[in-house]
Amino acid sequence: MQFLVDYFPLILFFVAFKLQGIFVATGVAIAASVAQIAYVRWSHGKVAAVHWLSFAIIATFGGATLLLHDETFIKWKPTVLYWLFALVLAVGRVVFRKNLLAALLKDLTLPDPIWSRLTWGWVVFLAAMGVANLYVAANFTTDTWVNFKVWGGMGLFMLAAVGTVASVARYLPGES
Repeated sequence: MQFLVDYFPLILFFVAFKLQGIFVATGVAIAASVAQIAYVRWSHGKVAAVHWLSFAIIATFGGATLLLHDETFIKWKPTVLYWLFALVLAVGRVVFRKNLLAALLKDLTLPDPIWSRLTWGWVVFLAAMGVANLYVAANFTTDTWVNFKVWGGMGLFMLAAVGTVASVARYLPGES
């Protein structure tokens, strides 16, 4: 269920794009993000910072897209989000000496060097995703970019998650 809640705006963006184009899809994504926050607040009582951050970025870049009638801004949105997450992880590790992934996955106990490796792996992955998004946005049609954003992005994130689990599998509690 959480997967659906997290990807609700993206799924609606995709459907609206296929039916009505980028500007309607952008408006739908903004509205869906508002609905997502309302639902999370109603069902959990507290909205995670990641949802607020995502909403702020979609409202800003989506708003610019609609106001200026220029799809470039909505195409920048994923890169800004990826790079911001990468920056937060890197700053948390370097400046504050915190493993933010460890705080996020508090039920998982790993040695500090493993948390560090995971953090840097995700920083590199998120930075690369931002570059890939800009490349596709600049060099391909909007339709190709939307398909990459939705299906390519989800697929690559799932692969990264599987890689993360595989890299820490020996540290996971086993069955006796």
